[in-house]
Amino acid sequence: MKLTGQNKSSLYQRAFPLPRKVRALLITAALMVLDVMALTAAFWLAYWLRFIVLPYASTYDPIRYGMLIVIISLVWLAIFGVYQLYSTQVLFGGMQEYSRLFSAVTSGMLAVIGADYLARQETMVSRGWLAIAWLLALFLTVSERFLFRRLVYLLRRHGHLLNPAIIVGTNNEGLALAAQLRQRDTSGLFLLGMIGTAQPEPDDATVNVRYLGEVDQLEAIIDQHHVQDVIVAQTALTREQLLEVFQMVTRMEGVNLRLSTGLFEVVSSGLRVKELAYVPLVEVTKTRIGGGEAFMKTALDYGITLAGLLLIWPALAIIAMLIKRESPGPVIHRRRVMGVNGSQFDAYKFRTMRIDSDSMLEDQPELKAELENNFKIKDDPRVTRLGKILRKYSLDELPQLINVLRGEMSLVGPRMISPPEMGKYGKWGMNLLTVKPGLTGLWQVSGRSDIDYQERVRLDMHYIRNWTIWQDLYLMAATLPAVIKKKGAY
Repeated sequence: MKLTGQNKSSLYQRAFPLPRKVRALLITAALMVLDVMALTAAFWLAYWLRFIVLPYASTYDPIRYGMLIVIISLVWLAIFGVYQLYSTQVLFGGMQEYSRLFSAVTSGMLAVIGADYLARQETMVSRGWLAIAWLLALFLTVSERFLFRRLVYLLRRHGHLLNPAIIVGTNNEGLALAAQLRQRDTSGLFLLGMIGTAQPEPDDATVNVRYLGEVDQLEAIIDQHHVQDVIVAQTALTREQLLEVFQMVTRMEGVNLRLSTGLFEVVSSGLRVKELAYVPLVEVTKTRIGGGEAFMKTALDYGITLAGLLLIWPALAIIAMLIKRESPGPVIHRRRVMGVNGSQFDAYKFRTMRIDSDSMLEDQPELKAELENNFKIKDDPRVTRLGKILRKYSLDELPQLINVLRGEMSLVGPRMISPPEMGKYGKWGMNLLTVKPGLTGLWQVSGRSDIDYQERVRLDMHYIRNWTIWQDLYLMAATLPAVIKKKGAY
């Protein structure tokens, strides 16, 4: 059961709110212990596989390798620290933690190989052992931290490991921030209330956040409620008020100050700060993914797509013949959709409807209204028998692999939007066009057509803002189970 704001408040009040430093110390200690266990298990399991299971002529001393494992594990903990894998500021959100973990494990393995080379002892370390250990270390540390993250999320849902927070600003931006934070019960923030120059209007009470007072009472409110995070909606304050809040909060021990960009609702692309004429300015990039990241994503798209087409082309030919045999009309349906930065292109799909589909709705106003509202009909009488099967298992979307090769789509990305749908996405629409639409994505593994537009926006914006190559790989792996479950497929 999803907790309401009132239930969360009650749970938080009953939970013992530990100071931030104590929580950070406990989390760091737990992660270090788990990492040592995972790394030790990886190296010993690699030893067992390399020297016992696999055939090998020489005998290797377990005591010698045991000492190496102890040294390597301790050195790797330091490397993990360099990659901020024990910083609560960067953990437990998005896929960046796993990306950092991959880099840290790889750097640690390169350090071991370098030390082995400099030692100039040919039999010091088995290369096969290192290769197996690297793969096992990646798997075990990622698995361990995934499970630990689930535990942290569970504790946060029950009122533990939360930072009491307030929002400064009661205008539209402040209310939008409050609504966004309330939707994510795993963020680690417990929103106590809002302060501002005016109390929110009654219509805004749906956000379900208390009004705590005015801006000049900020210091007293922080002390009274033991606030640890102050989130400022910059558009709600004057420049003088912003400076006063900054000077006040930064001198208070144990209190974090977080400034909203004022553009979080409309900016999903990259932001970077660059100093011009000694003035720090925020620069907005036109696309979210660029440089080396774009190269990796493109390489992944083309590599998997080309290999996939070589494997499945007989299945595509069979589906095309079955479509042609069942009903007259073209095999491929072209759907006009939005591309990057507002461009448009035709997305290819296997035809799943009868060619007289438009005229079939003339005498069914309720279905016509459903189509106009949702751009899809759950029990669509226009879909052929074969079309229902193709849609159920998403086989009708396989021709979009051609769109990937044409550079119009990506294997993973936001859900495609047709031009008439843009109005449904409101102020978020152009944000979703900062990356290529995808064959699959968070929406695909989270319910497909059963999720509403608001949830689609939330999922796609989360994907765009937190993109990593590892998130793409995870979503590809999670797509097949989602398709097999057939949830939301129609």
